[in-house]
Amino acid sequence: MPHIHEHIDSTVSVYIVHGDRVLLRKHDKYGFWLGVGGHIELNEDPNEAAVREVKEEVGLDVVLWDGNRHLAQTDTPHRELIPPVSLNRHHVSPTHEHVDMIYFASSATDRVVPENPDDEWCWAASEELRELELLPDVRFYAGLALRTISGLR
Repeated sequence: MPHIHEHIDSTVSVYIVHGDRVLLRKHDKYGFWLGVGGHIELNEDPNEAAVREVKEEVGLDVVLWDGNRHLAQTDTPHRELIPPVSLNRHHVSPTHEHVDMIYFASSATDRVVPENPDDEWCWAASEELRELELLPDVRFYAGLALRTISGLR
């Protein structure tokens, strides 16, 4: 997707859990492991972008984790969105930044159908996260997604 703004874009990252493993995808441009994700497109909210990016990139249908299930739905004209687990702002080049919304999700299957057959991806268990060469924030969020969704300690 082309950039919506010249200097800063909104993006989503999704850490998908199936059983006791979390899905990581090697970014084709930067060459390091990340959650699945991408740019939020025009006329799309962050939840829609998270689900769409996962479906496009790895062919999975996911359910976003909602840590605020205790919030009551009221009879209002607006739709409540699942909030991100976290968000950050980071440079992707000297002149461009992303505000990234990080989500956790679960999948009923581990059958990945990548958008690009040359894409690298892996399902990693908790102990494998310690062995993989990961950025510190990716290691943190992947581990937290496993502990949160699978209840692993």
